[in-house]
Amino acid sequence: MSKPLIPAIHLPEIPILPNQHTLDVLGRTMEVGPWTLKPFGVLVAIGVYAGVFIAGKFAKSRGIPQIAMSRFMLWVLVSAFVFGHVLDALFYHPQRVVSDPWMVVRLWDGLSSFGGFVGAAIGVFAFKRHFKVKHVLPFADTMAAAFPVGWTFGRMGCAVVHDHPGMRSDLWFAVAFEKGARFDLGLYEMVFAAGVAIVCLLLARHPRPPGFFLGFTMLVYAPVRFALDFLRAEPGQVAGADPRYVMLTPAQWASILMASAGFTLLWRAADSGEVGNEPFEAAAREADPSLWNQHDDSPEPA
Repeated sequence: MSKPLIPAIHLPEIPILPNQHTLDVLGRTMEVGPWTLKPFGVLVAIGVYAGVFIAGKFAKSRGIPQIAMSRFMLWVLVSAFVFGHVLDALFYHPQRVVSDPWMVVRLWDGLSSFGGFVGAAIGVFAFKRHFKVKHVLPFADTMAAAFPVGWTFGRMGCAVVHDHPGMRSDLWFAVAFEKGARFDLGLYEMVFAAGVAIVCLLLARHPRPPGFFLGFTMLVYAPVRFALDFLRAEPGQVAGADPRYVMLTPAQWASILMASAGFTLLWRAADSGEVGNEPFEAAAREADPSLWNQHDDSPEPA
């Protein structure tokens, strides 16, 4: 009979200011500490840095000025983190929002991956409108090619804090927690994301038409996420279990839309006939000149 072979790994928080201290600031007493570095936050930060760094390299090789790509990623990331929390609060914790409406603005209090995806899309269109970018898809596709690298670290954070508990199981790939073995969805998605990251890095060695990587990552992620969510613990079984809406989690409903969008993007990319860097360079050339400034070392478009 099989038994769980994966141990439950818990990374401790790193103390920065281990004890609480009282400070007298301008005649007012202030309590500070304790402060710690949380493993989830550290891994997410590493993921953001790695994804931004690699996307910047891809942008340079495709002829998109670094300053333009950096500003695009800033708009997308800020919007993704804001809406990642807001939609997590509204769809995953509606009862908490009713009892504590201020939870919606506490951006550190929970994140939803699909909320982040929606926020990223909002950031893309806000960037497009603000900088009058006629063709924003080349920017988004360049970022999408590097996204799985960052996503791997993000899900690594989920895997070490075990915030995506699954059903009880004695299968070999379940995680042996102290209170009983369960599936760990964060761990499984981390492994999957690492595989997708390797594939994307290999595919990015040759020019691909705009929309290819965005469509590819959406199309491969959506069905896997849809299937994995059937392994999640039911509400009431463990704290933090995802709610169901007509028998599916919010992420499963979103996965259906994502798969459709990914297929459409990939189909259009294959049908466009666009090759080389010209579509990427053209997207930058047609944008508002305020995307560049005098401190940029990249060649300014004509």
